[in-house]
Amino acid sequence: MARPISKVAPGWWDFTTLEPQLVRDAAGLSARDLLQLARPGFTVRIYDTVQEFYTAEALEYVDAWRRSTPDNPAGICGPIGPTEQLPLVASIVNCVGLKLHDAHFWGMDEWVEDGRPVSVEHPLSFARADLELCFNRIETALRMPPEDLHFPTGDLDAYSRSFDQVRCLIMQGGQGWVKHWAFNDPPRREGAYRDAPPSPAEFRKLRARVVDLHPMTIMQNAATSGGGDISLVPTQAATVGPHETWRAERVSIWHAGMHDNPLGMRLTALMVSKGIADSAVPMSLLAEHPNVQFNYLRPAIGRAEVEMH
Repeated sequence: MARPISKVAPGWWDFTTLEPQLVRDAAGLSARDLLQLARPGFTVRIYDTVQEFYTAEALEYVDAWRRSTPDNPAGICGPIGPTEQLPLVASIVNCVGLKLHDAHFWGMDEWVEDGRPVSVEHPLSFARADLELCFNRIETALRMPPEDLHFPTGDLDAYSRSFDQVRCLIMQGGQGWVKHWAFNDPPRREGAYRDAPPSPAEFRKLRARVVDLHPMTIMQNAATSGGGDISLVPTQAATVGPHETWRAERVSIWHAGMHDNPLGMRLTALMVSKGIADSAVPMSLLAEHPNVQFNYLRPAIGRAEVEMH
């Protein structure tokens, strides 16, 4: 039986092409049900307050950097979205005097315009946000060497190889409207993928690369970062891929309710828990990663039901 056509972007794959019953099952999950989706290799945590939530996210940075040594360097790959943890990271590092001379950081992604990554002068630059919200706030004597800050803004092959050269202890992420981590968006519905999206095994081979962004992703970033001005948002981005993600010892996804809705936060948890990997829902491919953690802010979980406004 042919899969449905997307209700949002007919020329693309996305979660609206799933079997409707799976979506209905996800919508019916309570916060208690989310906790019960945990299984070996998949942890679910719920935080009651904003303070707990973002402090826990910030401490993942600190924990990763504390485990780095000169002969066994390590680090964390982090997102823009959420960003609220970033100033906390700098404050904690400065407070405890944590020297980051052997530590590493990977930025997950960056916008691309006219075939080139945007500069830090671009108002939506992710590297700019990382620097302004976190790294430039760390005391000079504690900062990591500039070469240990890895952004996908130049040689993407070298960026990819760095995950083999340095331990990535944690890859953090948020979840977008199109159910991606980083910019691992589902592909266009064309060519070899006209009737079915790529197999999970095929999608997992994708390395750091420049991608065309799903229309939902463009709309989301205009809404969350550009005040609704879609003209500001590029249609391409460079992103960390599944290949590098599977080099990370743990993948930690943070659901603050700012970047996806109650249904989306339930749907991917259900798919990861049940081992339902479908590249139309890229986050679901984490069902095949050996160590994944979903973190929820309880007030943001909400209810996935009809509510007229």
